[in-house]
Amino acid sequence: MFYWFLKFFALGPLLKVVFRPQTEGAEHVPDGPAILASNHLSYADWLFVPLTLPRRVTFVAKAEYFTSPGIKGWFQKQFFTGSGQVPIDRSGADAASGALLSAKRVLADGGLFGIYPEGTRSHDGRLYRGKTGVARLALESGVPVVPTAVVGTDVVAPPGKTFGRVTRPVVRFGRPLDFSRYEGMENDRYILRSITDEIMYEIMRLSGQEYVDMYATQAKEESKRLEAEARAAADARPEGESGGAGGAGEQKKAS
Repeated sequence: MFYWFLKFFALGPLLKVVFRPQTEGAEHVPDGPAILASNHLSYADWLFVPLTLPRRVTFVAKAEYFTSPGIKGWFQKQFFTGSGQVPIDRSGADAASGALLSAKRVLADGGLFGIYPEGTRSHDGRLYRGKTGVARLALESGVPVVPTAVVGTDVVAPPGKTFGRVTRPVVRFGRPLDFSRYEGMENDRYILRSITDEIMYEIMRLSGQEYVDMYATQAKEESKRLEAEARAAADARPEGESGGAGGAGEQKKAS
């Protein structure tokens, strides 16, 4: 009940008035269970994707969001539950298998399940290699995958910032992908990789993002390492030395 209150009477109308999100290809989303596999530009993605569809869209979230003690924990649990998120099933061997268990329950009930194959937000707006959990979920549940692209949410809420600036986000839904031809092959890692790459290609085509054949988490770590090295090099530079052509020119002029 709280989900529909937020969507149609509270948060949803506010977001629609302020940002006026656009929807393309909503007719591709089937009436029955389906996986919405989306790129991930911003923490605002999980707000705008469900806003564009009349049905409920469920995502998984950390179990801690639902088990924190006290009044704050209660309100946190109510908000995440009401906004269409379910906790990761901790009966699984790890977080990944727990997320699959939670997702399969949603799909078994005929729902729409949202997933970000990249596993984390893109730090630079590019599309990164997908993890194969989405492929495993598609094969084990037997439901279609709808490639989904969000555009502009990284302007509304840029990485590292709470708020950005107002723009019109776009949510695009592609044609459902059917992987029933691979039934029973969910333990074949080559099949899982092939399916995942096919899904990511469709997301790339819909979003127009540059694709990078590297996991987003690795790219973030590499970016942090390069930034740290650059800072260290700048700190080690002798005082008054700019290290660039402009600095050399200023020194020559001063002499």
